[in-house]
Amino acid sequence: MVGQEFIAEHVKPIGSSGIRRVFELGATLTDPIDLSIGQPDFAVPDNIKQSMVDAILANRTGYTVTHGIPELRERIAAQLEKEFAWQPDLFVTCGVSGGLLLALMACINPGDEVLIGDPYFVSYKHLVRLVRGVPVLVDLYDDFQLHPERFAAAVTRKTKIILLCSPSNPTGVVHREEDVRAMAELARKHDLLIISDEIYCALTYDGLSPSPVQFAPERALLLRGYGKSYAMTGLRMGFAAGPAPIIQQMAKLQQYTFVCAPHPAQYGALEAMDTDVSQHVAAYGAKRDLICQELEGAFEFVRPSGGFYVFPKAPSHFRSASAFVEEAIRQNVLIIQGDVFSEHDTHFRISYAVPDDRIRAGCMILRSLAESGE
Repeated sequence: MVGQEFIAEHVKPIGSSGIRRVFELGATLTDPIDLSIGQPDFAVPDNIKQSMVDAILANRTGYTVTHGIPELRERIAAQLEKEFAWQPDLFVTCGVSGGLLLALMACINPGDEVLIGDPYFVSYKHLVRLVRGVPVLVDLYDDFQLHPERFAAAVTRKTKIILLCSPSNPTGVVHREEDVRAMAELARKHDLLIISDEIYCALTYDGLSPSPVQFAPERALLLRGYGKSYAMTGLRMGFAAGPAPIIQQMAKLQQYTFVCAPHPAQYGALEAMDTDVSQHVAAYGAKRDLICQELEGAFEFVRPSGGFYVFPKAPSHFRSASAFVEEAIRQNVLIIQGDVFSEHDTHFRISYAVPDDRIRAGCMILRSLAESGE
């Protein structure tokens, strides 16, 4: 019988996502208050749905060229020219996660180091290890801002990439412009590439999220997608833009892995780029205000400026954030323990991409747990 001896050594340390474990546990509860899931609670706009239906009815369901349909690539190029006066090479990816994997596959040799701020999105360090790189975690507690001097102190002769994400998952923090500028200067000084994960860039509530493209376009590999802004999470649509040699290698690797992004969904993304979702952005800004109001006084937290997450500190009378999360789940509230996103087990992630009444009901229970030790 085929067994564990067939499993590659570099895969074994990668455990199942803690987020998925919470989902599985939630399936055993009756009508849980789910503040865990990282996807919008609104439906894909009807015009975007119709564009994909039309594509299917027109038999646009086969392979596309690896780079994506020309119409979508041209539209993305026009957007980047307007936003940054930037004319990079680009191609359409299977979501930002697909783009990130291809970027790391294209750039990382065994032993190369990637600087990642802690807290980080759950997949970052595992993807780096999967391609035989070394994730170097830069502690960003307690305000979750970049602190470029900490990244500078972590640079070694093996450092090759800085991986940034703004607005952040899990903290909702938007990077300060001066810090992003300093990171661009650091990349130039040490001949580094900045990979900028900007999946939440359209969801900001206190001003725009700065991009390293603004300060060092020749050092930036931009990854953006359509899942969070247009509720297209399961349609796996994104794009990568940046230096031609890297984009060419990423597209080559896509040819042998993902092949191409989903054909009908590319027409959905094309339609999305001309779709106004400002009402949904405003709604999430109001939800941000609501959840901060509900948590104020009971938890320590950094007020988020983007995305749809907040990352509070667990009450001190619990031995860890994981212990607090376990108790919250027993009380029918699904949240995610911080050690899924961090080397620290001190905080927990709440998603406020849920109806307002669920935010209030969930926060009432969380507050009662926080107050139970007073």
